[in-house]
Amino acid sequence: MKFYSSDLSVQSRRKIEIIDVTSRVDEAVKKSGIKDGLVNVWVPHTTASLAVNEHDTDLWEDILTTMERIVPIKGFYHHNAKYGWIPQEQNAHAHILNCLIKPSVTLPLENGRIALGTWQSILFIEMDGPQTRRVHVYVLGE
Repeated sequence: MKFYSSDLSVQSRRKIEIIDVTSRVDEAVKKSGIKDGLVNVWVPHTTASLAVNEHDTDLWEDILTTMERIVPIKGFYHHNAKYGWIPQEQNAHAHILNCLIKPSVTLPLENGRIALGTWQSILFIEMDGPQTRRVHVYVLGE
């Protein structure tokens, strides 16, 4: 059994944004030399998440609009009130969304390729940007 890890840097440009990181995760998998196993992609941040979904920017806008409707950026949150004097701490919505979406995805690795469905991509979801974030890629297998 072999193990490989790599860090990616992701730069968001908007408060909430979806960024496709599939090709960058693929690069890490290739560098690993591992052909069969699992790939875990993890974001060590409490205001960002990962998902697997379609690479379609219209869909991404629908997802972001729905996220804002479910958990509005502006609204009363105890967390924001507690840290109201710190402008960057107006991010309770992002913490809540992180609980709903989750900060990692684990995918099968077959013949040196991530076993994604035809329309699937690995999506980084920024919910408190713009920021530079780290994404960890772990590859385990043979």
